[in-house]
Amino acid sequence: MKKLVGFAVVLVCLGCGDGAADSGPDIVGDGRFVLDAWADNWFAVYLGDREVGEDSVPITSERSFNAERIAFDGEYPLVLNFILKDYKENDTGLEYIGAPNQQMGDAGFIMQLHDTTTDSVVAVSSAAWKCTVIHRAPLNKDCEKSADPASDCMSEISDEPAGWMAADHDVSAWETAHEYTADQVGTKDGYDQIAWDAAARLIWTADLEADNTVLCKVIVAEP
Repeated sequence: MKKLVGFAVVLVCLGCGDGAADSGPDIVGDGRFVLDAWADNWFAVYLGDREVGEDSVPITSERSFNAERIAFDGEYPLVLNFILKDYKENDTGLEYIGAPNQQMGDAGFIMQLHDTTTDSVVAVSSAAWKCTVIHRAPLNKDCEKSADPASDCMSEISDEPAGWMAADHDVSAWETAHEYTADQVGTKDGYDQIAWDAAARLIWTADLEADNTVLCKVIVAEP
């Protein structure tokens, strides 16, 4: 019997809220649903296993702080899968390596999903989500200022779980997303371009610094 690698499915159906933003970046794509997102530093979103959008600034950019607005078609229930990445120069998890400001980067992600046919927000990022980490580094944070981080910093890296984008994938062993404030994340450059729904929260896993690549999944039920 094949072991299912963990991930609890969350059904989200928000019938009300502040509504989608009426300002912000241009919409990329076309369709019934419009997703607003801001990430430190990068994200991609899939409907099932079909990519419907990603951050337009590559993850190889050190300071890729920007909001995105992505439109796509789909039918309820929507199986949304997110790949979230914080910038890292290499597997040490550090940035600005060799410079005086060599450091661990911090992360954060927020989204809201608007159904244009009902003019309502039907999903937001929050502690209701389950996520898992597939790149964590450095495990020993005291290596942050090392002159040789490639040798001194330890990491924990795994592949994406097989089949994790399927609707019936068991995600119960994944951790509950942690909510963070704008000050904790250090929001900037595009975050304020979106009128966020009151229920939308900045999220990540337990460690904003060491958890560099995160997978999250949410199933959005019909309102």
